[in-house]
Amino acid sequence: MVSLDNSVLARIEKGGKRYEALVDPDQIEEWKLDPSKFELDDVMAMDEIFHDARSGERPTEEILMKTFETLDVEKILMIILKKGTIQLTTSQRKARVETMRQQIIHHIQTQAVDPRSKSPHPRTRIELALEESKYTVDPFKRLEDQVKDAIAKLKPLIPLSFESLRLAFRIPGSSYGSVSNLLRSYQQKEGWLENGDWACVVEIPAGMKGDIIGQVLKRASEAEVKEL
Repeated sequence: MVSLDNSVLARIEKGGKRYEALVDPDQIEEWKLDPSKFELDDVMAMDEIFHDARSGERPTEEILMKTFETLDVEKILMIILKKGTIQLTTSQRKARVETMRQQIIHHIQTQAVDPRSKSPHPRTRIELALEESKYTVDPFKRLEDQVKDAIAKLKPLIPLSFESLRLAFRIPGSSYGSVSNLLRSYQQKEGWLENGDWACVVEIPAGMKGDIIGQVLKRASEAEVKEL
């Protein structure tokens, strides 16, 4: 169950009355896409619909049926989230917008490169270009969708290329555990060498090259790496 402290109000006005639900702002967009992946407790602090959540005023079943044509809380919540609004305080909205903005910038900075230099753009350059583009960050829209929207705004301002590259690593066997956990999602092949070293080939977004190599070397200072 979502804690009351972490929940926000989802609200809709229908038939001259207000209907509210207490929801987790971090889960609702994913839930709207596929509710079957979640239990109702994953997105609601209380599985109830209110007229006024603060006072605890609840509509009768008769009113709910007349307004939403169902008593199913999940179906009513979907209507509220699709057609209503999420109520955030000014500080909550500001914090969520900034967090999402930083996630968008990080995603672009680690996934894209400047096609002229084949190197990632400095983070500051992306930040300034995003500001210049007048892109409006939505505190609730999915990160993947906003990244696409932001890239479309940025491309006329800075050159962006989304390329991948392959790296071959040779890792001392003693560092296998920590390094393999880091690289597992990018691995194309792996194997053990006769001397006990572990080797693997990974494919990563070009913008992640420096970061990935740096993280591997922190875990295994004697690691060898070669770009294929």
